[in-house]
Amino acid sequence: MKTTGTTRRGFMLSGAAAALASAVVAQTQASASGIPTRPLGRTGVRVSLLGLGGAHVGRVQPEAEAVRMIHAAIDQGITFMDNAWEYNKGRSEEVMGKAFLAPSYRDKAFLMTKVCSREAKGITEQLEESLRRLNTDRIDLIQFHECNYHNDPDWLVERGALKALLDARQQGKVRFIGFTGHKSPAIHNRMLALGVKWDACQMPNNVMDAGFLSFRHETMPVCLEKNIGIIGMKGCCGDGKLIAAGLATVEECYRYCLSQPVSTQVVGLTSMEMLETALRIGRSFEPLTQEEHQGLITRLREPRGDGRYELFKTSKQYDSAYHRTQHGFNVQGT
Repeated sequence: MKTTGTTRRGFMLSGAAAALASAVVAQTQASASGIPTRPLGRTGVRVSLLGLGGAHVGRVQPEAEAVRMIHAAIDQGITFMDNAWEYNKGRSEEVMGKAFLAPSYRDKAFLMTKVCSREAKGITEQLEESLRRLNTDRIDLIQFHECNYHNDPDWLVERGALKALLDARQQGKVRFIGFTGHKSPAIHNRMLALGVKWDACQMPNNVMDAGFLSFRHETMPVCLEKNIGIIGMKGCCGDGKLIAAGLATVEECYRYCLSQPVSTQVVGLTSMEMLETALRIGRSFEPLTQEEHQGLITRLREPRGDGRYELFKTSKQYDSAYHRTQHGFNVQGT
């Protein structure tokens, strides 16, 4: 029998997880902007179903155009803002901070950024730098970035990073805490087992994931059981090859993503035209029917099975240079 890599625990959870997943999708609510919202786990906060990716918007030139895109996204209802301390060597946070010079935009946004250090001192320094760049005195959600290495959970505890972030939450500099990673459900599940009351967890969520090192099968059920908000990313598999190969359309990819039990799906946008497409998809969203879901999965069965469209799970070239260096790997290594 062909398996999808689901563990025995995953199979045991499957019935309950399916009910929990359906409950998350059922909590989708319309908003005045037309972009639906969902609850972020147990936080009591509702977030926009689509989030604006900081890595991509930080590449937009000129800077004024990037600021215009951020303002337009917020005005149109995409209020979940994704970012990270290391994106574009800090430019992503700086650009978003300039968008927040108008207080009304900061007030309407749910701001998430990520820190990279695994040590207490580094966490404190990066957090302070992020606050300065983003022109804010609080971050709504702070996450440990790229927990892609099997010793990351140990390092976060042993080197003091976890305590530093918990202290920052107690001090009111951050509201909620979480972690991200695109490599392995096993690493995510080790993070989830640390005994921390995580508020959110970010992971790949796309039409190919269910067949290869699947976060949908292995990690989402654990998050749902713990009522942790799930943040999806890499909806088109990260580099657009899936679309270029004609295997699925952008609309199919994101309709699939939003039919999963995510609180929000982060999308990478680099133009106003791409923003308009995202707004159209978000406003017209209807969950896949069981027949539509099965048809899509069946159609993609072969390329799903070997990870050819999810190389970020198997190659270090998709890890940031910061984290490859941190773990002693050559920055150019794969």
